[in-house]
Amino acid sequence: MTAASNRDRVLEALRLSSRPLDDDQLSQRTGVRPRQQVNQICRALQLAGAVRRWEGPDGKIVNELVERTDGVLAEAPRTPHSGPLAPAAVVRTLDDHLPAGHSAEQRHAERVMLDLLGRDLALTLEPAKIAVPSGARVEIDGCDSGRTVLVECWAHQGPPKSAQRHKVLADALKLTWIASTMYPRPRLVLCMSDPAAARPFQPTSRTWAAQALLALAITVHVVEIPDDIRQKVRAAQERQYR
Repeated sequence: MTAASNRDRVLEALRLSSRPLDDDQLSQRTGVRPRQQVNQICRALQLAGAVRRWEGPDGKIVNELVERTDGVLAEAPRTPHSGPLAPAAVVRTLDDHLPAGHSAEQRHAERVMLDLLGRDLALTLEPAKIAVPSGARVEIDGCDSGRTVLVECWAHQGPPKSAQRHKVLADALKLTWIASTMYPRPRLVLCMSDPAAARPFQPTSRTWAAQALLALAITVHVVEIPDDIRQKVRAAQERQYR
C-alpha cells in the first residue's frame, strides 16, 4: 500500500464521517496499520492545511477536514514532489469525481443517516468492503461488526424519477446478492431520509418494486436527518439536474 493511497483512505474516511475522528478510529475505518502511520498522515495533512487537529471531549486528538467559506474542502497536495511539509494545500470540489446524483452533500448525509439508523437498531454501523466467494470485493454503505445487518443508504429528497428508482433497485440487488453468499443470512436494509423518496418502495405501495423488496425481505427504513443537511442535499440535487 503506497503512502498516497493510505492518505486517500484517510481523507475518504474523514469525508464520510459525520463527526471528527481520532487516529485510532481512522486506523479502524481505513485499515491503515500501524496506527502510528495514520498519525503521521494526519500530521502531514495538518501541515498542508487540509486537516484540523484538536483535543476532543475524551482527551484524544481528533481530525476534521478543513472547509473554506465557499464550501470547498481542502485536500493534500498531489504533485509528485510535494512532501509532508508542503506549504500550500490544493483544493477541489468533492463533486469532481463523483457520479451524477452522488454529491459530497449526499455522501455526508448518508454518513449521518447511517449513524441515525445505527442508533435506531442499537448497532454501530460502518462502511465496509465484503469479499464474496468468487473473490470479488463489494463496497456497501454500512454493516455492523458481526455483519448481521447490511445497509445501503439513499439521501435523495422528494419523489424519485424513473432513473433514480433504478439506483435503489440496483442497491437492493447488490444487498441480495451479497446476502446469498452469507450464513446466516443478514438483515437487509435500504435506509432513506425522506418519506416522499421512500414511498414507492414501502410495503404499502402497489408498485412492483415495493412488492419485490417485500418478497426479498429488504426493509425500507426512513430516518429524520437535520434540516440543514436536508437543505444541502436539496441544493445539490438542484445543481446536478439543472
